[in-house]
Amino acid sequence: MKGYFLALEGPDGSGKSTIAKLLKEKLEEDYKRPTVLTREPGGTKIGEEIRSILLSTDNMEMANRTEALLYAASRAQHVEEKILPLVKENNIVISDRYLVSSLAYQGFSRGLGLKEVMDINLFAINGFYPDRIIFFDLDSNLGLKRKFAQKEGDRLEIAGEDFHKQVYLGYKEAIKKYPAKVKIIDASASIDQVLKSCLEIIKEDLNL
Repeated sequence: MKGYFLALEGPDGSGKSTIAKLLKEKLEEDYKRPTVLTREPGGTKIGEEIRSILLSTDNMEMANRTEALLYAASRAQHVEEKILPLVKENNIVISDRYLVSSLAYQGFSRGLGLKEVMDINLFAINGFYPDRIIFFDLDSNLGLKRKFAQKEGDRLEIAGEDFHKQVYLGYKEAIKKYPAKVKIIDASASIDQVLKSCLEIIKEDLNL
């Protein structure tokens, strides 16, 4: 048995959080694998405090570079304090977002550049990449409709339709430029089908 780090990536409303919870249940009940869910930004006390700053609608004046650096700072703490120790202890760790989100949101949609955002995040993660990245492919408009049906939007969610269209294009560019370990699934499918697709990928990776 070995540790395994899975990052779920995709536009807002693509269903990552829902599937992450179902994956945890399946992996623990059916395969007896200890599984921990976490999220970005957040995952640690420091990370959650950074999250509240990043997503608060009180901070609409935040500069794009500030945003990118805060995401990277949260990620650095996340890896050091939580993800890496858990994986070393042979847990499965599922993170709702990781490095590719920064490339899509800040690198592409905010216009800071994929390479520039990758560089600050390479420093943040200190060489610790996911074993697998699953991209939840879903049109940004459908994702936002799902999201706003559940709650009011945070600072990024209310950034506008054009911004989120660019985020979706950013994901496509990021996974094309940095394709290692990425699997793409159709997130417009039923919950059962999306869960099945994710499980098949994980089971193949871990020989379950």
